[in-house]
Amino acid sequence: MNNIPTMTKNLLIVNILAFIATYVLERSGINLTSLLGLHFFLASDFRIYQFITYMFLHGGFTHILFNMFALWMFGSVIERVWGPKKFLFYYIVCGVGAGIMQELVQYADYSIQGMAAYQYVNAGGVQMTTDTYINLWTTIGASGAVYGILLAFGMIFPNERLFIIPFPFPIKAKWLIVGYIAIELFSAMSGPGDGVAHMAHLGGMLFGFLLIRYWRNHPDSSQRFSRSHGQEFFDNMKRKFDERQRNSRMKAEPTHQQRETDEEYNARKRQNQEEIDAILDKIRKSGYDSLTKEEKQKLFDQSRKS
Repeated sequence: MNNIPTMTKNLLIVNILAFIATYVLERSGINLTSLLGLHFFLASDFRIYQFITYMFLHGGFTHILFNMFALWMFGSVIERVWGPKKFLFYYIVCGVGAGIMQELVQYADYSIQGMAAYQYVNAGGVQMTTDTYINLWTTIGASGAVYGILLAFGMIFPNERLFIIPFPFPIKAKWLIVGYIAIELFSAMSGPGDGVAHMAHLGGMLFGFLLIRYWRNHPDSSQRFSRSHGQEFFDNMKRKFDERQRNSRMKAEPTHQQRETDEEYNARKRQNQEEIDAILDKIRKSGYDSLTKEEKQKLFDQSRKS
């Protein structure tokens, strides 16, 4: 856990604790899914805060296992590129966007079927009113936010090759994302019944795509998340590097070597940071594979120094 970035680690912990609490409190008669899950906005038990709380609940071990594995695998990378603040903001936006998409789909279904059709629905001989029926629509899970993270990885590192079971060969990230979108669209169009909110998954990716496009078209808008275009990970690297440089300068230097002045040191430090910023900006615009061999080596050397 020590190698997992701070925000990704905290999200993993909160999701796991919420999963455990769901089963523990259920024994005491407290249903967290009913209280914190996202209900249809026309239902009597809908609350606005559920757009946030629903994404920290899960319906089973397989559900949370897939989401947390993807969050750890891809979220760790994205947080190191963007920094914790920007990463968390993106995560929440994708999760809320997925919830909004799910609400729109449910409303469309509700409208197409017609309110009159829901007045009495026979379910095993038990008749339910409209309010009782729509109260059954409850959405939970971090899948919308996680799918947004998958999209971000594919857009930042489009040509990065990944090994995905069951394929015995690597797949570029951009084609993996296209495949996920196609599968979710096909599953959504095949009709309801599998208990999976496919349109919510697509909603998380849609809101993530729009947010990334906005940041790319307005790079200054993301500077508030950190000092170096959201690259807090590399800010931390630079800080450690600077501390090590200051410590080394305090030690005695060989007599044949001229001591570096403060002005020379600051100029060299600025030049090095400008080169790193340029490399990071190139990754943000064109992906990691667009870097030259020298640029990759410089980025690798800088990461080792941290």
